[in-house]
Amino acid sequence: MKKFILLLFLLNVSFLFAQKEISGIVKDNTGIGLPGVNIIEKGTSNGVSTDSNGAYKIKVNEGATLVFSYVGFSNTERAATNSTINVTLSEEGGQVLQEVQIVGSRNTKRTVVNSAVPIDIISVKDVTTQSGKLEINELLQYVAPSFNANKQSGSDGADHVDPASLRGLGPDQTLVLINGKRRHQSSLINLFGTRGRGNTGTDLNAIPASSIKRIEILRDGAAAQYGSDAIAGVINIVLNDDVNELTGTVTYGAFNTNAKGDFPTGTANTKGYRLDKNGNGNTFGKNQSFDGGSVKVAANYGVAIGEKGGFANFTTEYINKNKTLRPGFDFRKGFGEAAIQGFNIFANMVIPISDKTEFYAFGGRNFRDTDAYAFTRTDGPRVVESIYPGGFTPRITSNIIDISMAAGFRTETAGGWKIDISNTYGKNLFHYYTKGTINASLEGASPTEFDAGGHSLSQNTTNFDLSKNYSTVMNGLNLAFGAEFRTEKFNIFAGEEGSYATYDINRKPITDPLTQTIPSIPNPDYDPADPDSPMTLPRPGGSQGFPGYSPINEVDRSRTNLSLYTDAELDITEAFLVSGAVRFENYSDFGSTLNGKLAMRLKANKNINIRGSVSTGFRAPSLAQVYYNLRFTNFSSAGATEVLLSPNNSPVTKSFGIQKLNEEKAVNASLGFTANYGDFTATVDGYIINVKDRIVLTGYFDAKPLGIGVDKAQFFVNGVDTKTAGLDVVLAWKKTINDNKFGITLVGNINDMKIDKVKNGNLPANAFFGERDKGFLLASAPNNKFGLNFNYNRKAFDAGLAFTRFSEVKLLDYQMDEDVADYGSFANQVKAATDTYSAKIVTDLTLGYKLSKSAKITIGANNLLNVYPDQQDDWVEGGGYWDAVQMGFSGAYYYARLGFSF
Repeated sequence: MKKFILLLFLLNVSFLFAQKEISGIVKDNTGIGLPGVNIIEKGTSNGVSTDSNGAYKIKVNEGATLVFSYVGFSNTERAATNSTINVTLSEEGGQVLQEVQIVGSRNTKRTVVNSAVPIDIISVKDVTTQSGKLEINELLQYVAPSFNANKQSGSDGADHVDPASLRGLGPDQTLVLINGKRRHQSSLINLFGTRGRGNTGTDLNAIPASSIKRIEILRDGAAAQYGSDAIAGVINIVLNDDVNELTGTVTYGAFNTNAKGDFPTGTANTKGYRLDKNGNGNTFGKNQSFDGGSVKVAANYGVAIGEKGGFANFTTEYINKNKTLRPGFDFRKGFGEAAIQGFNIFANMVIPISDKTEFYAFGGRNFRDTDAYAFTRTDGPRVVESIYPGGFTPRITSNIIDISMAAGFRTETAGGWKIDISNTYGKNLFHYYTKGTINASLEGASPTEFDAGGHSLSQNTTNFDLSKNYSTVMNGLNLAFGAEFRTEKFNIFAGEEGSYATYDINRKPITDPLTQTIPSIPNPDYDPADPDSPMTLPRPGGSQGFPGYSPINEVDRSRTNLSLYTDAELDITEAFLVSGAVRFENYSDFGSTLNGKLAMRLKANKNINIRGSVSTGFRAPSLAQVYYNLRFTNFSSAGATEVLLSPNNSPVTKSFGIQKLNEEKAVNASLGFTANYGDFTATVDGYIINVKDRIVLTGYFDAKPLGIGVDKAQFFVNGVDTKTAGLDVVLAWKKTINDNKFGITLVGNINDMKIDKVKNGNLPANAFFGERDKGFLLASAPNNKFGLNFNYNRKAFDAGLAFTRFSEVKLLDYQMDEDVADYGSFANQVKAATDTYSAKIVTDLTLGYKLSKSAKITIGANNLLNVYPDQQDDWVEGGGYWDAVQMGFSGAYYYARLGFSF
């Protein structure tokens, strides 16, 4: 037996030593690294692809031969005799299947380095191994020049799903694709003081980072190529296709609770006054040096299918992140980031059917259980002392379920036409539950938890795409045609009765406020000399923190969309490329639109390319913007007071003369260049984006004169025209000296958005879209952001140091809702209400060491120097000492990660 065990041990040892690791860079004949080159160990299914810089790393057997293949280039073979093998591919020949298509072009021979539009290629494996960021939004925030995302607090649903934007436009003006197929949006619409207020968006955090091979960001208008939502650009997420390797990570991190600021004694979540999360949200507990403890466990594994490049790749990911708590006022003791517990599964598969036909499928399921504090209730009719002595801080929790599935066939005819037929389905469900709360009108009999209802959005998309490359037409012509049919469905479903109803003293839901008596408490501020001073204060109904959706709010609406497109790319000469696209779309609920795009690229010399484009674009109003509604009922001795966020098709909306929502219309122009000199590359692109009829959420209007049973009303409208001008810059230098690898990257964005026109018609401008509303819109487009990243690698050791500068942001606080007479003039009121968050630099540091070929340990810190915003004000939207700005408000985050691969 001992001999047998020894034999097994020796066999395993010999197997391990028979393996060797090969790395290198694959370039074209101009010296530019090629992303997505397939590298296969000949005679096996073991393979990898190059990253965005053309670099690769693969483990092979002794005596192996590597095969390098890439679209439009001849296959190259190299014997694996050295540990470093650099390859230059020549542009001849090519392959049929497994071609790499970069977003922004339907020409499979087009690469990111010679495209006519700006494209970022982000290798997620590289980014995640050199960063402590847990979610996709956080990753892109620090590596993509014009991508911005915010953590929110006190913004209901937006505390649980981060709104994000590209080039300063809305979250719903960037189209998201997965493997080139349209991704469904979240059912959440941002409402309460968030960036992207009035917008829906795609929840990128529902996609596990470990399932992603690379992210392609097309920073250019692309509605003519890909359809609605692509005004700002396109984010294409390419899923992992690795096989025969198990990779994974285990990460733990926590935030430093030492918030920097000037806080009065007794401020919640300062030393000695930390909120006790096990209490009722209004009591203090033990001090903590760290909070927001986060555990993330992820694994990815792929298996080969057949011998013709087929594969099935699977990812699973678990995340558990606790709340962060930061200094807040008495009315907002739970200020901080939400807690998240989530589980992801994702899969990506390709099965070759013949030499020229393959079946593919991908999809997954994301579940998140989130938990965030609402505003604190300290006294008054909202507090029932027998349940919560001294008050309470209710919690808004949610279950978010996101599912998706895509499947299709790709083939090539004998005539060279490539055909792709696919169907993609996705659904987002957002279900609210309020906890640590009460329905005050039930007084001591109130439950402390409620099902508050929620909303869902589903989308099904069928695509038919054809393309063909004519290599003999001038220097190459690529034609593409296609059709898309899409159905969308939006639902709002009611919560349990206690979450929305107001009860009378007999605990019956109030249907007639004139005959039913509402529970009340004595008014401590009652003044007999004041006829408007009530003797009692009625107890409000509905769950505190987040009143549930009622049956009157319920929505079940759907629509269809049919689109047809054609595009072409012509290499007139080796140096000059012209491309164009035209797309027709017809929606069942608002009509048709036709858009076009023209782009060009000129190779000035072997080192410099000049590129530019002009396009028209559009974005259809989302179903949520058309049909979303909220109705709140407040009761007093005089009767009922109704506040309504009115859907676009309601009588209230029509009575104010507000028209049916139409598409947003855009004109997008860009001009830039790329440069490549040895180890140095640069891209600089300027842009102008004019958007007409942007859909926004108005302020409140007096609806009493209409006599329709509501006192105040609010709407979604095609309310403003905006003009955005900016500049994206990416500069990179990489150098290898002996065993030392150096890298320096500067990414930056300069952005200037102006509101050209507020389309209020005869309605009062300040109520329609006032200064405070403008401030939220403009804050979504910060003036600039720059990131300077240093990377070093030597054998088993690597290090990264990053400096990210976030520009000044100005927001208008709740002082804008005060009486202007208190400030002397409107200009003085605006000045007093303006909160200026000055520019800040955030420093990130990471250090990694390979313990073996299969294991790596990494430690690091995000926001190493614990930098906080400098503006402090109790009038801000979130109720804490800071508003939600790009740099965040949780301070330094320290982490350790163990990575493994087998």
